[in-house]
Amino acid sequence: MRILRTYHRPFAAIILIIMLLGWIIPSPVHADAQSAGNDLIIVNKKTNKLAFFQNGSLVREFRVATGKTASLTPEGHFEIVNKIKNRPYYKEKIPGGDPRNPLGDRWIGLDVNGTKGTTYAIHGNNNKNSIGKYVSAGCIRMYNDDIHWLFPKVKLHTTAIITSSKLSFEGIARNLGYRLGEQKFEGRLLIDNKEADLRNDTILYDSRIYIPLRACIELLGGEVLWNNQTKTATIKIGSRTVVHRALSDQAAVNGKSVKITASKYRDNSLMLPLRNFSELSGYSVQWGGATNTVSIRSPK
Repeated sequence: MRILRTYHRPFAAIILIIMLLGWIIPSPVHADAQSAGNDLIIVNKKTNKLAFFQNGSLVREFRVATGKTASLTPEGHFEIVNKIKNRPYYKEKIPGGDPRNPLGDRWIGLDVNGTKGTTYAIHGNNNKNSIGKYVSAGCIRMYNDDIHWLFPKVKLHTTAIITSSKLSFEGIARNLGYRLGEQKFEGRLLIDNKEADLRNDTILYDSRIYIPLRACIELLGGEVLWNNQTKTATIKIGSRTVVHRALSDQAAVNGKSVKITASKYRDNSLMLPLRNFSELSGYSVQWGGATNTVSIRSPK
């Protein structure tokens, strides 16, 4: 019995301390077997709005508040590393879930410069009149109802992009190479009447067909040189030299500027819009709707 009492009293004391101070221990939400998948969050400080993308679609936009000065809310690509319900406001010792808590009752932590979700976050607020303004110390504030909607849907390891841009959310996502509305092209691709066996899938994006640039050019006997520093492809095919910077809507054919639909990344491949392939390469391109076939032919 003495042995039992020796261990029982300190244990009971520890339990009592935890019960009394339990409000300072937030409840993290773990990802378990979930993964970020094809989700994306974009915060545009220029408009003070947040967009949530899921499976290639823009699901919802929200008004937010950001830093009092432009530098307070950092820009870049950040990973969501924790999700906490009822996080206390440690600075003023306000318990989590308290109506006075300026963090609201939901915290989606961002790993900014190694802070591991402890300093910067997307969170609720206790002052709805602040939303839409530049008022925070660096975090992104949302209406409480809005973050209650977002919190269960966003997964750990999702990428959050913070930027300041005049582009639409879809335009920002496209420039980042996000697969917005992308589908695999299920038709046939013929090169000089022979079915092409490409290393990368041809895709449909916004009803446009995109082809893997290097694989297709090499099948035509051409060469693609890649400059990783400038993200520029130099294509040599027949008598033509084509220079194109990835994701831009410009190319130069033998030194002459040509406007095209912007290219995009898919995994590690640069995808070129098929509609511009003919004017860049000199090869003819035909579409057979009845047979769902794209045919590329060498110049005569």
